[in-house]
Amino acid sequence: MNIKDVSQISTKNGDKGKSKDYSNREFKKNNILFETLGTIDELSSNLGMAYHYTNFEDLMKIQRDLQSLNSFIATDPNSKVYSKLQPMSAESVKWLEEKMQNFLDQKPLEPRFTLPGSEKSIKGAYIDIARTIARRAERRLTEFVETHQRTDLDLVQSYLNRLSDYLFVLSCNI
Repeated sequence: MNIKDVSQISTKNGDKGKSKDYSNREFKKNNILFETLGTIDELSSNLGMAYHYTNFEDLMKIQRDLQSLNSFIATDPNSKVYSKLQPMSAESVKWLEEKMQNFLDQKPLEPRFTLPGSEKSIKGAYIDIARTIARRAERRLTEFVETHQRTDLDLVQSYLNRLSDYLFVLSCNI
C-alpha cells in the first residue's frame, strides 16, 4: 500500500502523549518501551550514517537485525502477532563474535586506552558514536526487561551486548 495522504503518517493519536506497541497496547510516550525502541532506532540511524562513510556492508545487516529486534521488543509475547515474528537467534550473536575474532586475527588491539573518535579515522569515529549509543540501548533494554518483566529477551540482550563489543573492535580496525 502506497502512502498518499498525511493522515497515513500522522494519526494524531500521539498528541496526548500516548502511543501503541505492535500488539496495539497503549502506553504513555515516556514509557521505557519507547525509550528503548527509540534508542535502538537512533543506533540504527547512526549505523546508516557510518555505512555511508565506510561502505562496510555488515552495518546494513546489523541495521536489519535491529529492525527485527525492535519488532520483537515492541510486541507483547502473549499476542497473536508475537508468534509470527522472527526471534533473535543465537546464530546472530555468534556471527558478531566471529566477525570480532576475524578483526582481532587481522589486527590485534593494543592493550591501552584510546580516546573514542580521536585517535582513529573519521570512519572509526562514526563507529564509536554508534558504539556509545549501543551501550545506552543495552541500559534501556535492561530497564525495559525489568520494568515489563520480559523474560523472553535474553538473546536480544546478548545481541546488543555483543554488538557494542563488535563496534568497539570495528572502530579500532577501520
